[in-house]
Amino acid sequence: MKYFYNFLLAIALVGCAATPGKVTQKEPVTPLDAPQNIALDGYDATAYFTHAKPTRGSAQFEVTWRGARWQFESATASAEFMRDPERYAPQYGGYCAYATAHGFIARGDPEQWAIVDHKLYVNNNEFAMALWDQDRAGHIVAADVNWPLIPKFPLPASGELSRVQ
Repeated sequence: MKYFYNFLLAIALVGCAATPGKVTQKEPVTPLDAPQNIALDGYDATAYFTHAKPTRGSAQFEVTWRGARWQFESATASAEFMRDPERYAPQYGGYCAYATAHGFIARGDPEQWAIVDHKLYVNNNEFAMALWDQDRAGHIVAADVNWPLIPKFPLPASGELSRVQ
């Protein structure tokens, strides 16, 4: 089975070179991958940096930023995020970094993650993560070009950082 997986991976790599500047996503998306308005599916964005692993947050320690609710494991983590949300928020609005590199949008899975150059990236699933890992630098370059080209709905007027009451 391992050889079959490696074979599929090799075929996918040949046909899936990152495509900077070529965006196939035509329909606008929300700027953040936040179903039910909860970013990172409720995972603590700071924990990837402080604990080096995904950690569930709690509604008890929730803040609103860019129109979505961000949950944290503690008041300390919430306060840290509030000091510098750009430092902790995942790249590409939390959408799949691999998909973004190829010009389209896919949900991000907070369990499929990496920190590269002090930035958080998430991918859609284990397979997308494996493909992204094959050329992280190239995929990041392509996704950095593609992300601004992907059409997005405007942020709500209340997109500022605030504590949820």
